[in-house]
Amino acid sequence: MPQDTDSFAALFQELESKPIRRLTPGQKITATIVGISGESVFLDTGGKSEGILYSSELLDENNELKAAEGDKIDVYFLKAARGEQLFTTKLGSGKNTEHLEEAWRSAIPVEGLVKEEIKGGFEITLGGSIRAFCPYSQMGLRRVEDAGAEYLDRHMTFLVTKFEENGRNIVVSARALQEAEREEQRAKLQETLEEGQSVTGVITSIRDFGAFVDIGGVDGLVPISEIGWSRIENINDYYTVGQEVRVVIKKLDWDADRISLSIKETLEDPWEKAVEKMQVGSTVTGTVARLTQFGAFVTLEPGVDGLVHISKLGKGRRINHPREVLEEGQQLEVQVESVDRAEKRISLAPSDYVSPEEDQNKEQELLKTFKKSKKEQPATLGTFGDLLQAKLNEKSK
Repeated sequence: MPQDTDSFAALFQELESKPIRRLTPGQKITATIVGISGESVFLDTGGKSEGILYSSELLDENNELKAAEGDKIDVYFLKAARGEQLFTTKLGSGKNTEHLEEAWRSAIPVEGLVKEEIKGGFEITLGGSIRAFCPYSQMGLRRVEDAGAEYLDRHMTFLVTKFEENGRNIVVSARALQEAEREEQRAKLQETLEEGQSVTGVITSIRDFGAFVDIGGVDGLVPISEIGWSRIENINDYYTVGQEVRVVIKKLDWDADRISLSIKETLEDPWEKAVEKMQVGSTVTGTVARLTQFGAFVTLEPGVDGLVHISKLGKGRRINHPREVLEEGQQLEVQVESVDRAEKRISLAPSDYVSPEEDQNKEQELLKTFKKSKKEQPATLGTFGDLLQAKLNEKSK
């Protein structure tokens, strides 16, 4: 008994030593679970009195309690009643549906079921019986093509943005809550993300110019030039929305809310292996990948292109554009003229190309050969008259 008295005195002294923590309805705090009994979860909120949370709010899909003593959880202060502080993780998940007006005033999240698609948005059921409306634009951060397939029959968390006519006119927003959560995540990421860092993300959207990737609360853009080492026309041929990818952070601009990412830099660079095969003077067959005003880019291996300058096309005939003699997708036999490892550039020429210098040298060689052969020819016997005169001279002798 004395031991119990001592323990009670120590507990009383501990409670007395704690500062008085005054909370306002809707205030979000991090609390520690100190006990679980039946329908109640007891919380240490850092003040003199314990907080209480309905255990039904912490059940998983199998009705199993997904929390234990010592766990830290984020909760919202609901109200003080009979000397107790009542908390919630979100209204509607437990026995707190009667506090929807308070949820509206205090910006406390509510849980709802997306029941039916109606004009302009969705009908949301709160607490199993209370109807609310959520516009399409407030269902999420991103626009989806098939909203019905995406949201119907889903349990989601909302903020009450309008509460009128004693609850007969309730409007909710999932987007408002998601935006607030992302701001919290964004603040945390600013402390951890660095340029050059490799992280895992999920593709959230694919556009003609690149892919947006969620890297844990914020979206970054992978430009189409950073998707892969080879030239890519359609990103959808390689990646899909929802796919997990590894990216490298190229640039962080928090003020402009821009994050540049690269998938390419997480992949093996094909250049180093391929360049060993590209010896100067060697002949290879490639595919014409792109035609520009100044020449033709030829893909020698995936991710490795070389350039044939326009001056080397046309077989000596002057042309205004490579398309006069080539077309994209065409197979072309080329010769490697030079390799710049530092700049990763390969200069090519058609295998049958003859430079002006070589052409001139060949002409000079032909001319020399012609003159030599002319000197070696025997002297001519003269005209027919000379031959006749020679014969007459022989007869007179």
